[in-house]
Amino acid sequence: MPSFDTVLEPNLVEVRNAVDQAGKEITTRFDFKGTSAKVELQDKGTDKSITLYGDSDFQIGQVKDVLVSKLSKRNVDARFIDDSAKIEKIGGDKVKQVLVLKAGIDAELGKKLQGLIKQSKLKVQAAIQGDTVRVTGAKRDDLQAAMALIRKDIDVPLSFNNFRD
Repeated sequence: MPSFDTVLEPNLVEVRNAVDQAGKEITTRFDFKGTSAKVELQDKGTDKSITLYGDSDFQIGQVKDVLVSKLSKRNVDARFIDDSAKIEKIGGDKVKQVLVLKAGIDAELGKKLQGLIKQSKLKVQAAIQGDTVRVTGAKRDDLQAAMALIRKDIDVPLSFNNFRD
């Protein structure tokens, strides 16, 4: 029976390269000279985050802009980054912000995908399997229609893999 998996996972190699490039640009830019501006990637098991450091909230925004431009040049969607965390003081006049990389489909998004596929009246079924959603159907055309529907209606950078015929 044909099937595919819907996943939410950034290309970590490209993310690491973008963080490294952003760090190099920050060290060479004139407006960051003599400041504590930097960007670091934390890779602890399944928890991956990017920490931005700076002297002020405005500078954190500039560092974030540099990072997002490097991510977009490397074809990594900026929607993988959750920047809802507050900017926190870390002593003196230094501040930092932790940006979490989204990976894996959470239960809420999985249920939303399942409901969307059920309402579409396509002859496919969706099943939540951990942090992926497997979609199965009798025909390849139905699966391709389901992919198109998901791309159109869900505003998250999902990808499809493990396509089986």
